[in-house]
Amino acid sequence: MNKFRHYCLLVTILIGLIACDSNNNSETTLLNASYDATRELYQHYNTDFQQYWYQQTGQKIHIRQSNGGSGKQAIAVQNGLKADVVTLALAGDINVLNRGKKALLPPNWQHRLPYNSTPYTSTIVFLVRKGNPKHIHDWGDLIQNNVQIITPNPKTSGGARWNFLAAWAWAKHQPNGNDASAEAFLRALIQHVPMMDTGARAATITFTHRQLGDVLLAWENEARLAHKQAPDEFEIITPSLSILCEPPVAVVDSNVTIPGKRRLAIAYLQHLYSDSAQRLIAQSFFRPVNPKIMAEYRHQFPSLQLVTIDKEFGGWTAAQQRFFSDGGIFDQIYASPKP
Repeated sequence: MNKFRHYCLLVTILIGLIACDSNNNSETTLLNASYDATRELYQHYNTDFQQYWYQQTGQKIHIRQSNGGSGKQAIAVQNGLKADVVTLALAGDINVLNRGKKALLPPNWQHRLPYNSTPYTSTIVFLVRKGNPKHIHDWGDLIQNNVQIITPNPKTSGGARWNFLAAWAWAKHQPNGNDASAEAFLRALIQHVPMMDTGARAATITFTHRQLGDVLLAWENEARLAHKQAPDEFEIITPSLSILCEPPVAVVDSNVTIPGKRRLAIAYLQHLYSDSAQRLIAQSFFRPVNPKIMAEYRHQFPSLQLVTIDKEFGGWTAAQQRFFSDGGIFDQIYASPKP
């Protein structure tokens, strides 16, 4: 009887060990909460990273992708979406996650990866109909009497906030430009916006598929994807001045408390800086931060004057409070756009 009990104990231990081994080798899931304009980029990158991770560890992983307006994505994570990493349109949206008693990541999150945790950049350009029938060449042409502008809502879309600030910077940099003239220009521009979608991709669909508007204010990568898909329908106009868009990435610490999951999440973001990933970034029409890779793809990225969020607007905390908080400049303009 004792031998039988001993045998049963050994079997139980073996089953437990097999189960543990099975769990270690089972497919782990990673959730990346991202913004509208990165859909194609991460379709390619996720495959690249899965292959890389399997070669490094022998572990198969499944990556789930959530896309939407950057501001909406930040609120979703704040309200319980269990994203392991966030790859959002601007630092201000990730900063939302480190506020209050239920902060999901530390205040120094942007110092944990190179280039302020920004593995790629972009800028804002114009997508117009083939032949450019409304003769749009720079920001000032947007407020012609008969031009309709498609741009998403800055309250929900990170891309829209970049659009707004790029337009403001252009107006302020004009001869005798100042804050008052910039605000007047944005008031005039908003009058030409017939509707506002919640995210950049929805705005692109409105312009390209629903055929609404004369010009789309767009991420450079978004405009180039649309042009690549229908070169006979659209043209890209690069304005004289725009803004350096810096979409950062971060691990959501509170959602990756298991060591193995945390290791995976960190590696997922670190691998974005690898040569293979930087080339995928360029092929998706984002600007790689690796100078060597950027030089390889320089032909597809026109040079233009770019202001930065830090030097022009004092960083995202200040810009968010001044322009996009409740009652801020955008709300004031949108409530009564006429000068």
